Amino acid sequence: MDVRNDSRHGAARGPATVLAVAAPLPCDVEVSFEFFPPRTEDSERTLWASIQRLAPIRPAYVSVTYGAGGSTRERTHATVMRMLRETDLTPAAHLTCVGHSRGEIEAIAASYWEGGVRHIVALRGDAPEMGSAWEAHPDGYAHASELVVALKKVADFEISVAAYPEKHPEASSLDADIDFLKHKIDAGATRAITQYFFDVDVYLRFVERARARGVGVPIVPGILPVTNFNTVVQFSKMNGVSVPAWLADLFDGLDEEPATRKLIAASVAAEQCRALHANGVEQFHFYTLNRADLAYAICHVLGVRAPQTYKTQRGET
Repeated sequence: MDVRNDSRHGAARGPATVLAVAAPLPCDVEVSFEFFPPRTEDSERTLWASIQRLAPIRPAYVSVTYGAGGSTRERTHATVMRMLRETDLTPAAHLTCVGHSRGEIEAIAASYWEGGVRHIVALRGDAPEMGSAWEAHPDGYAHASELVVALKKVADFEISVAAYPEKHPEASSLDADIDFLKHKIDAGATRAITQYFFDVDVYLRFVERARARGVGVPIVPGILPVTNFNTVVQFSKMNGVSVPAWLADLFDGLDEEPATRKLIAASVAAEQCRALHANGVEQFHFYTLNRADLAYAICHVLGVRAPQTYKTQRGET
């Protein structure tokens, strides 16, 4: 069967006899990774083991997520500053509007700049309590676009913002959500990183619509390797991400088979990335969940490897 015109199979990839992984190994791919700050000593060891595993493949940057609470905020700052001290990685600190006055935002941003951080992932953020309505701080910022403007006044940060291929759950429509994205870009953001998705066509259609509405910056696909399907289903419901039937079929019956789930997760994400690359995508952002193994394997399939490993694979000296 020729799947080129079968929408169930996502983006056009040629005859069914041609494997995506049989295409020449990419040599133009740039990757980045997202981590979250650890809460315990064990999780801190896991995080830093993952960072050390992924650092040799030289990601463009590594982002660290952010919580509005004091201890969570401090863990983000500590993780970012340790990256600067102990690694050659370029950290990108997440910063949200949640629970902060304008003065506090400016002080946090200034502290990052003084510490050597030059890249901020600027987000409005979600309500502190799941299911509650989001409310801006009385003296704070209500939108990510306002946060971008404020950050640019503090210093000349590189700023990444969020994009939603299936629209933000609170947006009235996808076009309205793209308009919000355009506001963030016009305010000074230099890159958009998408919410995760599973069907390649979802991303490609979104980029086409965003370009038509004047969004000209890179729109980097966010890739989430699925290791726990049931958890992803619940999280996707809250975030308006569609979970296709074919993905459910692949993970069916594997609740007690973690090793098999990891194999399938790597296979699906690698296929997704190779299909995106075949459609001209050269930058990928991986939601690692503080684990390195799947991201490392997928990067290997994308030709992103430690310099010596890559030379050896190419037969160079």
